[in-house]
Amino acid sequence: MPAQQAQPTGPTRPARAPWGLAGPFWWLWGGTLVTSAGGFVVPFMAIYLTTVRGYSVFFTGLTLTTFGVGSGIASLFGGILADRVGRRTVLLASEVLTVTGMLGLGLAHGRAPVLLFTLTVGVGLNATRPARAAAVADLVAPEDLPRAYALIYWATNLGFSVAAVTAGLAASHGFLLLFLVNALANLLAGVMVYLRVPETRPPPDPGRAAGTAGTARTAHRTPGFPVLLGSVLLLGLIFQQPLVALPLAMTADGLSAADYGAAMMMNGLVIAVLQLPLTRLAGRLRPEHALAAATLVTGLGLGLTAAVHGTAGYGASVVVWSLGEIVVWPTCMALVAALSPPGREGGYQGWFLSTWSVSVALAPVLSGRVIEASGTATVWGACLCLAMACAGCHLLLARLRADHRTEAVPGGQETVTHP
Repeated sequence: MPAQQAQPTGPTRPARAPWGLAGPFWWLWGGTLVTSAGGFVVPFMAIYLTTVRGYSVFFTGLTLTTFGVGSGIASLFGGILADRVGRRTVLLASEVLTVTGMLGLGLAHGRAPVLLFTLTVGVGLNATRPARAAAVADLVAPEDLPRAYALIYWATNLGFSVAAVTAGLAASHGFLLLFLVNALANLLAGVMVYLRVPETRPPPDPGRAAGTAGTARTAHRTPGFPVLLGSVLLLGLIFQQPLVALPLAMTADGLSAADYGAAMMMNGLVIAVLQLPLTRLAGRLRPEHALAAATLVTGLGLGLTAAVHGTAGYGASVVVWSLGEIVVWPTCMALVAALSPPGREGGYQGWFLSTWSVSVALAPVLSGRVIEASGTATVWGACLCLAMACAGCHLLLARLRADHRTEAVPGGQETVTHP
């Protein structure tokens, strides 16, 4: 943020509305809830391709990899385009791509069309994310960003829970219905953006260019961003283990797939009930300190997995690391927004999401090798160690940001508030 005496350089934010957040934000939030609740297709892709279309396991894996490639590309370039052509433009184009891809997948015959429309869906679904995150940063005051991103995260998880429950029922009437409902949900979200969300990208600021070049460069450097990205890479490895190592650990402990589902159900329950109150509590701390504490709680919960047995024990460990997860994701997004130079918010969110995608892709390979060599207990110990390293990165980030703000204010007087 600029010093208190400086004039604001960004766009004028709309009048504040319920819970102190702008009206267009709530339309973005509603669109997130709608698309998540109607997001039937991706979780059922493997079942659809193998049972309905009769494709091989190899081709199914190739198709899911294609989706991942599209997702990774879209996360980065969707953010860059959001800075260059506008957040609203990218959001609308993404929904058009998603609707087209969903309808195409539902009707496609042949491997090439399936791969093409899967790539389209991957791009459409994920180009939305950095553009939406940048739009939220444009619409919401800096001190409200952690709460705003927490609400987006809450809507995503709540919608996904609804989709998980209802998709099975919809599939009993034919998988084509899943594609149609998913396309309709994205179409509705696009209409909401078209009618209610204005373009939020800050206009070019000639006054900034007219200032002293050295001052501008000093004010807009982001020395802590690589540190944050490094911690995000490690966090992605940590947060994938409940999906990779936990089912293997519970199976080795003689528990069933239903027991694994019951334990993981605690994750959704904790997020649904405690997301908002924990976000308010974390908002009393500097975001870097809140992130460090949440990371340590996550590491502790995953580390405890090595010592528990039975569904209740595993469920208790899920509750602990879920408490950390609630704070980690929205706080990371708020810090990315705080570290982004004016006019580059979308690109920075894209780098953040792309880094997360890389770690998600690496996690199964790395943890698989560790499990083969020494078992799942080593994975849980590694998660605790990685969490401690991440917390150290977050404390270093706090120091770097404090030093940067002190240097940016004449006379070394820090007059800027966090985040």
